[in-house]
Amino acid sequence: MLFSQLSGSEKRQKLRQRLAEDAIIRAPGAFSPLVAMEIERAGFEAVYVSGAVVAADLGLPDIGLTTLTEVANRAEQIARVTDLPTIVDCDTGFGEPMSAARTIRLMEERGLAGLHLEDQVNPKRCGHLDGKDVVGADEMVRRIKAAVDARRDENLLIIARTDAMAIEGRESMIDRANRYAAAGADIIFAEALSGPEDWRAAMAAIDAPLLANMTEFGKSELLSAGELQDLGARIVIYPVTSLRVAMKAVTDTLEEIGRTGTQRAVVDRMQTRQELYDLLRYEEYNVFDKQLYDFKL
Repeated sequence: MLFSQLSGSEKRQKLRQRLAEDAIIRAPGAFSPLVAMEIERAGFEAVYVSGAVVAADLGLPDIGLTTLTEVANRAEQIARVTDLPTIVDCDTGFGEPMSAARTIRLMEERGLAGLHLEDQVNPKRCGHLDGKDVVGADEMVRRIKAAVDARRDENLLIIARTDAMAIEGRESMIDRANRYAAAGADIIFAEALSGPEDWRAAMAAIDAPLLANMTEFGKSELLSAGELQDLGARIVIYPVTSLRVAMKAVTDTLEEIGRTGTQRAVVDRMQTRQELYDLLRYEEYNVFDKQLYDFKL
């Protein structure tokens, strides 16, 4: 009840152990603590907190407008309700290399198991949109080194994302990825690879484990976790999936109520009261209260 039974340190160790196993780590995106609880109940291995989703939930586009505090607060809220390790999107580190170091410290304190920093220029753009740009590789290396130096728990997973594929091409992306790995990044997040050919080339040339981003409506072919595992990926994230599904359901329901004046036609598509209470472990809270207040006046 209330919080995860595991400490942040234990979750980070858990993520490291899973990374050493053969099976790919599947991390659906959670836009709220309640979604993270459902992800755990559904049997996944990790939870992902997308910067784009945090921004969208605040009514903002994904262009670097969110602050470190806003992202850290939401990530902590999500991480604290699940025993699964949580990975958070930290954009460009919210500033210069020293800001990236502060970001590492704060996310570690908030119980996160992993995070990624990217090599985009501020203000950043969604990785699957045109018009983005990347900083020089030397600058990104400084970000990564600052992050690695700031890490106190060696099990905290530092992931380096590169957006160079769409801007500078595959060879530049591979070169950057290897430089980032040499600087201390544990995982490489190669954004916007188009399909299996790109994955095979990346796996053959990059000297680090790879993370795959299976976001909808973007530049990447949607491959299954099994296909990605066969191609060599170690982690797969589904960053915006739950938000997109939820918002589509909200839109359709509001249209139905606006048109008919009632929600009767969509009740069978809703989570029931009992299903929500089961997820929240409502009965366990009642038992706990009874144990505390079992006296008579």
